[in-house]
Formats: sequence, structure tokens, C-alpha cells
Amino acid sequence: MSERPRPWWQSATVYQIYPRSFQDSDGDGVGDLEGILSRLGYLEWLGVDAVWLSPIYPSPMADFGYDISDYCGIHPLFGTVADFDRLVEAVHGRGMRLILDFVPNHTSSEHPWFREARSSRDNPKRDWYYWRDPAPDGGPPNNWLSNAGGPAWTFDEASGQYYYHAFLPEQPDLNWRNPEVRAAMHDVLRFWLRKGVDGFRVDVIWHLAKDPAFRDNPPNPAYREGVDAPFHRVQQLHSADHPDILGIVAGMRRVLEEFPNDRLLIGEIYLPIERLVAYYGRDLEGAHLPFNFQLIGADWHAGKLRQMIKEYEAALPFGGWPNWVLGNHDQPRIATRVGRAQARVAAMLLLTLRGTPTLYYGDELGMENVPVPPEREQDPFGKNMPGVGQGRDPERTPMRWDTSENAGFSTAEPWLPLGDDWQVANVAVERQDPDSMLSLVKALLDLRRREPALQVGDFRTLAIEGDVLVYRRRGPERSLVVALNLEPAPKAALFTEDEVRGRIALSTHADRQGEAVGRELALRADEGVVIELAG
Repeated sequence: MSERPRPWWQSATVYQIYPRSFQDSDGDGVGDLEGILSRLGYLEWLGVDAVWLSPIYPSPMADFGYDISDYCGIHPLFGTVADFDRLVEAVHGRGMRLILDFVPNHTSSEHPWFREARSSRDNPKRDWYYWRDPAPDGGPPNNWLSNAGGPAWTFDEASGQYYYHAFLPEQPDLNWRNPEVRAAMHDVLRFWLRKGVDGFRVDVIWHLAKDPAFRDNPPNPAYREGVDAPFHRVQQLHSADHPDILGIVAGMRRVLEEFPNDRLLIGEIYLPIERLVAYYGRDLEGAHLPFNFQLIGADWHAGKLRQMIKEYEAALPFGGWPNWVLGNHDQPRIATRVGRAQARVAAMLLLTLRGTPTLYYGDELGMENVPVPPEREQDPFGKNMPGVGQGRDPERTPMRWDTSENAGFSTAEPWLPLGDDWQVANVAVERQDPDSMLSLVKALLDLRRREPALQVGDFRTLAIEGDVLVYRRRGPERSLVVALNLEPAPKAALFTEDEVRGRIALSTHADRQGEAVGRELALRADEGVVIELAG
């Protein structure tokens, strides 16, 4: 009997689009589906395999689409359901896949379900959300805090009870312990799967079940006043990561398995590795890819990264497929975190580690966080927590396409500023520059597609002398070694394994191709290389 082919997503590169910021087609300063459709040629040229869209559903936009008022529609700001259908067809026509954001933890407070639930205590939808009586002093039922700032409970004057929201008051949490909620949300998944969607990235999946007794969360002894977000005052022991969530995730997975073609389930999970990997499921019946965000908060030094990668690989359940993420719509851009020079090394790291990588739009250009003046600030997280640096606008600014007005993003003023460097850091300019970040990312993606060793090959770190991160990817026919200098000073790596002999296939400095490598490798400041081994 022949082996079952690997699922498509194991060798894929996922590209995240924040739809408001990718391409505007109708001149309102905000990106839309037609805009994305017009740029699919770029994504095909770049060499990504799957496109993930942040929410495009009808929403009051209290949290820019993560407060959904209709799970089976398209917000007019982005277009129509017909536009979406055309986009699915066009994505598939170019040999790519389409992944949607799924936001099951909470609805908008404007969703018809919540309007019914808050209409009276005995409404049939009341138990679709979390309602509790006040504490004896009239305050909130417990000490849980909102991730968006402030308490996690809002008092409803009409019914005399509080409702729970892990995020904004406009985002009441659904009660996933209610079988009617599960059935309704499973039907939402089926709606989009029937339209040809290839998978879902599930928002805050680790919040989907809470402690049934609603016990207080313990105080966080590591909390730093004025440094950490206010919700870190307590440890989210009882308000998130409840063991019952794993059954909920397995239920979603079963829905996806009703459909052919290896539909993909990704989970957004900000947890330590030992808790993150539980979301694969005991028998791999959970999320295919519980998002691994370790590189986002990593201490950017060779030894620390080496240890982190080893620990993650060791923690994976047997048969669990790894994944890596450098940035997203909630986190500062990689070029801001580690600098532009190291962002090139980071791109090589992301696209050569074992597992499925996710690339955030604009990172292939080396885009940095864009300062947003207070009068143009949009993100409610930043407004709710002033001075703490929680605003996410700087990493959500518009894609830069060319040197025309508004960087080719829109004919109108974009909803967020472009930044000062858009006339040099844009697609048109960087496509013509063989030394650009875009040219490097393109070359890495091309190499990844050519080399099974990078797509699905074995991985192990190599013992060397020198402060350099070095690892080997072994494929069925060829092996590659990746050596990364994470410092702004030259470094030398002395290989302790005789078989590391070959030629450089790619350097982050866009030169040295074909250069022979012997026992010692000299790396310039902020340089990474991929070495094709001889034999």
C-alpha cells in the first residue's frame, strides 16, 4: 500500500494579509477584496502557497473586524460575497490556497444572538453567553481582567447581571459549553468550507472555555507596573487554557474532516511551549498547527535561539508538524524588533527551519513599525491603555507598492500613515534591486520550493565552535546547512563535523553564491548563508 501524500500545508508558506492595509480598489483609503484580487499576481510571483485573510465579516469595527455581527457575510467596506467567491476562484486558479480568520470566542455586542441574549434573563439565547450576578458588594463576579484593558465584566442595567468579555465590552464571549453554540459555529465553518475555503486561523483559541466555577485568578508576582499590560496583574489560570478547550478544538477539526483536500486548522495560542503543544491533541486530533510565536518574543542571540528551537522540537508530539511565525497584526514588526540588517537573517531563519512558516505582509519589504500620531490613532487597545505601548496601529500600516501617490495603495489618504521611507521601501523599487529585502525573500522562497530538504526534510542543530546558529536540513537527495550570524560583528564558525563541505547557495548579503565552504566559515556582520553540501 502506498503512503498517503503529505498534506499540502506541510510544505507551504502562508502569507498573512491584513485586508484594510493591502490594496484599496475604490478610493476610500481602506483595503478591500477587489484590491487583494488585483495583487494576486504579486503573491504568485513572490512564491507563497496560501493566503490568510484577517476578518472580512460584517462588524461594527470596534476591534476592526474581530467583533463580528454576521459570521456568514462580507462587510461592505471589503466588498460582497460575490467578490469573495471570485477571490477564492482566482486564488485557486493561481495554484494557491485561501485561509480565513475564524473568531469563535466572542461575537460583536451587535450580533443578533447577543441582542436576544440581553433582552431578558429567560431568553433562549441567554446561555449562549456568560452572565453572572454581581458580587455581594455589587461589583463584578470575580477579578478577571480584560485583555483590552479594564475589567472583564460589564454590568447590564436592564437585567441586573454582568456579562463576560475577555476583550472589549463590545466583544461578549460565547459559551462554548452550550451545545447549541457549538452546533451554530460548526455550521459557520461548513458555510465557508462549501465556498472552497482551504482552512481557518482560529482567533484566541486558548480562551474558548473558562473555569465553570468562575474562581478568581491568582495575582501575578512577576507583574511590572507601567511596563506590562494591565491584564497581566493576574495570572489567567481560570479564564483561559482550560482543559475542556481541547475537546472543542477536536470538534472543529472533525468538521474540517467532513470536507476533502486537507483543510487546515491553525490555532492562535500565546502560551508556553509545554502548554501550546497540547493543542495538537493527544492523538493529533486537535489543531494541525498551533501557532508557535516563540520567535516573536525571542532573545535574539545564537545560543538562546538554538536552545529555544531544540526545546520546541523536543516538545512536539510524535507526528506533530512544527510551524514558525516572525510577525503578525498584533506584534511589532521584525525589522523594528531586531533592526533591518538582522531582519534579513530572520527571514532566512523563518524560511529554512523545519515546519510551516507564516510571513506577514510587508515584512518581505523590511517594513518597520510606523509611528502614528495621536490624532490618527485607530486601535482601541492603544486608546484603552495609553502609555503602555499596546497600540497595534504601527504594524498595520498600508502596503507600499510603488513611488506613486499614497504608494499605490489608494487614490485617497490611507486609513493609517505610510511612514517616511515608503518611496524606497516598496515593491516596485525593491523588485529592481537584487540586494533588496524583497529580492532576498523571493530567493529564499524559490530555494525552499526547489529543495525538498527545506520543505519537509529532517532538522538538527550542528555542533560548532563559534557563536553562530547552525543547523542541517536533510532531504531525500540533498542536504543543506544554514549558518546565521545574529550579531553586528563578523563571526567565524569552525565546523566539528567533517561532512560539512559544499558551496554557498544563498547569502543574506546577496553575494557569495557558489563560494566553496570548508571546515571554517567566515560570516560577515548580520550575515546568514545556506550551504549546499557536496555529495
